[in-house]
Amino acid sequence: MSTTTEPKQDRSRATRQRLLEAAVTCLATKGWEAATVSVIAAEAGISRGAVQHHYPTREDLVLAALRFIFDERKAQIEATQISRKTGRARVHEVVALMVDVYGGELFRAALQVWTVAAADPHLRDAVQPMERTFAREVHEMAVRLLEVDDADPQSRALIQATLDLSRGLALANLITDDSKRRRRVVATWADQLADALGVTD
Repeated sequence: MSTTTEPKQDRSRATRQRLLEAAVTCLATKGWEAATVSVIAAEAGISRGAVQHHYPTREDLVLAALRFIFDERKAQIEATQISRKTGRARVHEVVALMVDVYGGELFRAALQVWTVAAADPHLRDAVQPMERTFAREVHEMAVRLLEVDDADPQSRALIQATLDLSRGLALANLITDDSKRRRRVVATWADQLADALGVTD
């Protein structure tokens, strides 16, 4: 490959990265209606024409942003260095990590897309496969970090309940700072999860 082609590809990747980051920011802070292609382009410092070169339609851009959100969340989990703690301390650490992953700007942006997709069959058909894949992969990561047997129906249900709880806490934190109550809930659930999984030390 020529040296002139490589910088061009690098610039193209960098442009897409800026666009996706801008799309996430606009969805999270301005909402679905206001996060138009023009607004996202301005946020990214890129012309509308350049946006449409990479993503011909708004839906293309939004779906790419959603994939970006999922990838960023998975990378966040994978990059976290779970300590060498074992037993109940490890359960607490993993539960806290899952709650953190489902919070913040990424969750706010994804929620905007999910809300619209709930009433838009075409968008819902595009979003559902990505959401299922992400949910499965995060579930598998939680199983691995908690070192449990996912073949056991009870353990599997407990992991799913942990992820559902994480999403619920993220939702509760959208309007007001719910961090104090959330810490108590996370600590209580982690204790109950450890008990249910038979973790005693």
